[in-house]
Amino acid sequence: MVGIINIIIFAYAYILHVTEIMEAISHLYKDSYDCWHIQSNEDHLAGVAKLAESFASEFGMGSWGRVLGLFHDKGKERKAFQDYIMKNSRFRPGIIVTGDHTHAFVGGIFVKNIYGKGAENLLCNQIISHHSGLHDYCDLEKTLCNDIPSEINCNIDKIELNRPPFSFSSIKGHKGMTPDANHLSRMLFSCLVDADYLDTESFMDANSSRMRKNNVKLESLLPLLEQHIEALQQNAKATEVNTIRKQVHERCVGMSDANKGFYSLTVPTGGGKTLSSLVWAMRHAVHHGMERIIIAIPYTSIIAQTASILKHIFGEEAVLEHHSNFDPQSVKKEFRHKAKLATENWDYPIVVTTNVQLFESMFSNKPSDCRKLHNIANSVIILDEVQTLPTDYLQPIVDALKSYQRMFGISVLFTTASQPVLSGLIEGCNPRAAFHGIDNITEIIPKEYALHDRLRRVCLEIDNTGSSYDEIANRLSRHTKVLCIVNTRNDAREIFERLPNEGMTIHLSRMMCPRHVSKTIQEIKQALSDNSVTVIRVVATQLIEAGVDIDFPIVYRQEAGLDSILQAAGRCNREGKLDMATTYVFSLSVEHNLYGSIIDANNARLNMVNVNDWFAPETMTEYFRQLYCRKETFDKKDLKTLLYKPTEMCFAEAAKEFKLIEETGKTVYVNMDDSLELVERIKSDGITYSLMKQLSQYSVNIHERDFQKLWSYGAIEEVIEGIYVVNDQAQYDENIGLRLDNHWMNEILTI
Repeated sequence: MVGIINIIIFAYAYILHVTEIMEAISHLYKDSYDCWHIQSNEDHLAGVAKLAESFASEFGMGSWGRVLGLFHDKGKERKAFQDYIMKNSRFRPGIIVTGDHTHAFVGGIFVKNIYGKGAENLLCNQIISHHSGLHDYCDLEKTLCNDIPSEINCNIDKIELNRPPFSFSSIKGHKGMTPDANHLSRMLFSCLVDADYLDTESFMDANSSRMRKNNVKLESLLPLLEQHIEALQQNAKATEVNTIRKQVHERCVGMSDANKGFYSLTVPTGGGKTLSSLVWAMRHAVHHGMERIIIAIPYTSIIAQTASILKHIFGEEAVLEHHSNFDPQSVKKEFRHKAKLATENWDYPIVVTTNVQLFESMFSNKPSDCRKLHNIANSVIILDEVQTLPTDYLQPIVDALKSYQRMFGISVLFTTASQPVLSGLIEGCNPRAAFHGIDNITEIIPKEYALHDRLRRVCLEIDNTGSSYDEIANRLSRHTKVLCIVNTRNDAREIFERLPNEGMTIHLSRMMCPRHVSKTIQEIKQALSDNSVTVIRVVATQLIEAGVDIDFPIVYRQEAGLDSILQAAGRCNREGKLDMATTYVFSLSVEHNLYGSIIDANNARLNMVNVNDWFAPETMTEYFRQLYCRKETFDKKDLKTLLYKPTEMCFAEAAKEFKLIEETGKTVYVNMDDSLELVERIKSDGITYSLMKQLSQYSVNIHERDFQKLWSYGAIEEVIEGIYVVNDQAQYDENIGLRLDNHWMNEILTI
């Protein structure tokens, strides 16, 4: 009797098993009990369609998202793919796979046949590219010329596509060109890619899927921000500076319910810009039912500072850091994996990131980069220190922001003490390459506030006669507390080494790894707040001049553009402890020539005559006009040719060209703290996201010529392909960072 029951049970189980795999398999895995779990392709397509429709509905194109989801894996019905997935998963390891098992192209051809040629760039490319990355138009056309494999079920009802709630803008004088189409293509691509990842994850990794759920809303965070600011105001002393900060805050509150669009917040250093901008952004977002706030910052050196303030106010579960130097180990253990998952798609109420991460994602073609884009829709973007946007890419950046505002309902807040010119038409030295700015940017702070006058705590003394390193070092030595900012790493080291060895003498440059930079900035802050430290002299590169909260009574700044000089002046008498302080602007001797973009910036400043007030907003406007008129182009890589013709978009080529930071030289990892332990773990366990993020804290980027010099010394070891380590601890100086000289030879010569 028992034997008969077992036979019946086995037969029933076999029937269920055969019935189950008669449906096309999309994903499958074997659990710890050796039981197989199968997700049918029909279920996967339905799940992705539902998510993609939800994402695309944020900008009024829900039906388009649904079509993308329903067709993206249609090609998995192919026998070759079914054989491949069963063999590769070892569900049927003995099966023989014959023929082409690729699948993404099938859905793209299917959609073209249903919706016509007009769907190629908004549906077909997204489907055929959802694993590989958006194709250039010529490669797309070749792929779409293939036939649909015969075993694919073609009996599918056509879904009507809704008309988008916006139309494409045009470029005056360029018929048929628009900056919008490429961004809409990527946005739809983002909806599909994230939906595909999330639905797959919910089946394959349920724990991670559950961990993604973030129920923190901006509405619940706003009271925390208001309580924090109220406490600050109650504890603040009755000073003119605090009166101004309160006035700026109240103005931001009053302007926060304005329509979506472009806004600027121009507040001199010390005026409470960081918190006031957040107040405006959060109240604006809540008023308009917006999803998140994205804060983009130019320098990784000040991201941690901003993120720390926000996490203190809102908690770690509400604030996501996403940048190259972020160490996941710095996050509390209970939020660590959740934060890592969120870096993939930015599904957090507040995101703190870099300009590089934000804008390179907007111009990328890769699924991993574009995945987050749909979560920018219906968000507020705060661009901090906006004057640092690279002029070589200013046109495509501004065009992207205009496209996102028109189509995806974002608002943008430009914040700085040195507001650049981003509106109107500005012609450079090439009349055919003029800068076409934003039509309307609303400044939150009215002119009558005259903040540059009321917050004036510094005067400039400018000396354009060249000085030697020795002369600058001697001048610095006359002050007990002084900051000197220069343009190059070499200049910083040369001046630092000439300073007397007394008190705290500090060097700060990118020859130091991020962990070292962070520690040093913290040491500077502590020393400035400690009255027992009588001597502190700092020589630094530009990494300290914007956004870092330090306050020196005297600042020296090597000649540069006016925006850089005023940012340096913002580190002088920041808290107004002195009635008036001085920032000295100097130039080095003729043999120390300026380089690159600094030449144009400095010449723009030098060309300004009869300036009565270097700090006045109109002076800054004139400076940027002087700077722009020296530009040959605001689109260095001619991205409009690659992206602005809707039928000839080259996504892959444009992604290669759009690099805010040119990848010159090599990255090496230095011997500091536990860096070599991390290297050993990478050698034994292989490269992982977590290990590389931790190791990035010990990275230094150097020129190719310097890399070759260290390599010739035998100072560098390639531990894994592409990962270079400076093992010798003596090659990394605790004061100046990575040494480029051969320290062994120096020691031999000394002996």
